Amino acid sequence: MLRINIFVSVIPLLLAGLFGRSEPVAISHPCIAVGNASMQIATALWQAQTHVSFTANPALATVRVQIIDHADDADFAVVDDTGDVAVGACPTNAATRYVGITPTSSAMEPVIYLTHDDKADLRVFVQSRTFTEQDAAALLVAAQNSRSHVTAASL
Repeated sequence: MLRINIFVSVIPLLLAGLFGRSEPVAISHPCIAVGNASMQIATALWQAQTHVSFTANPALATVRVQIIDHADDADFAVVDDTGDVAVGACPTNAATRYVGITPTSSAMEPVIYLTHDDKADLRVFVQSRTFTEQDAAALLVAAQNSRSHVTAASL
């Protein structure tokens, strides 16, 4: 009888261990390859090395990203609606950088304004089941930001 009670009391702990993670099943998150590394949207803000935020006020933005209608005109284009998304196209390794999208930002983090107007710093085209326009803009700005920090550090 004691064994049954112990077994029954352990079941909730096992279930909590299985489903208590930040994501209960393995799903792919938007990511891009940057050289030998990759940048991926973080599943939890605490795991992100880089943070960005979005604003609806263009005066508060540090980066303006234009959403465009043609992939040929984009600085960054995401088209993955072909049905088969390449598995392993963006591998996670020690060089993977995670990008968190926060509701507010610090003074050192980019604030992105999405627009359809011509006056923008970067242009993105998104036709995807897995990427949103915000995901694409966040990854592009984070990749550009990390590249400029590496360039500045190497000077």
